[in-house]
Amino acid sequence: MSRARIVPRKRFGQHFLHERSVIERIVRSINPQPGDVLVEVGPGEGALTRPLLECVTRMDAIEIDRDLAARLAAEFPPSRLTLHIADVLEFDFSVFHEGMRVVGNLPYNISTPMLFHLARYAARVRDMHFMLQREVVERMVAKHSTKEYGRLSVMLQTKFRMDKLFRVPAGAFTPPPKVESAVVRLVPRSARGFAEVDEKVFRTMVAAAFSARRKTLRNALARWFDEAALRALGFDPKLRPENLSPEDYVRLARHAGPAAFAYPQAPC
Repeated sequence: MSRARIVPRKRFGQHFLHERSVIERIVRSINPQPGDVLVEVGPGEGALTRPLLECVTRMDAIEIDRDLAARLAAEFPPSRLTLHIADVLEFDFSVFHEGMRVVGNLPYNISTPMLFHLARYAARVRDMHFMLQREVVERMVAKHSTKEYGRLSVMLQTKFRMDKLFRVPAGAFTPPPKVESAVVRLVPRSARGFAEVDEKVFRTMVAAAFSARRKTLRNALARWFDEAALRALGFDPKLRPENLSPEDYVRLARHAGPAAFAYPQAPC
């Protein structure tokens, strides 16, 4: 089948990577080995798929666009590339072996919900390498008490060590996006620090805290703690949610009372 380019579909947020030097740099960062359990999200035209398959025995790919999936299926046999035609936001990553390595140029229009979805499988992941909008990557790795720090920072930093690897200009894509991109690496943290924490309570608490950034802790977390309880745990009630580290939120969730269950849980 011809590799002639097809028209990118806006509804899928498609921007196809074509810059050879960027592709090679991503592959070097991943450093794939023959026995790796490699899963690519959104292979598109196969710009990353081809060089990755030069390094591994086989891999899986999740693609929502049936036309693009058909092109790749015509190029690679199932024994080398297993294609899953599905919406990644609904895909069950537990079908893959533990130690999977997830890679991809993620659609920017659904990047945040996709990251939350993938975080659910952190215990089964060896690492993840993604191309994302630069501003999203900066929010992912942001330190507390900075303007970029927020709910995404807390939710991901409790589960992953993350490194922004390098920037990618808009001209590396067809069509070029209106934003700059960046490549980020995520490596799961030990789950021991999350012991004795109800994850639903944790998600709800973090969502409530950052729903109104200018609120003080006393107001943002009122459903769980009064001012005296915050002080007893060593927190100044006048601080704002952005001033607390991810570890602080884990500690708060560990001490959250049963009142938390009276409220709807955050959907992330």
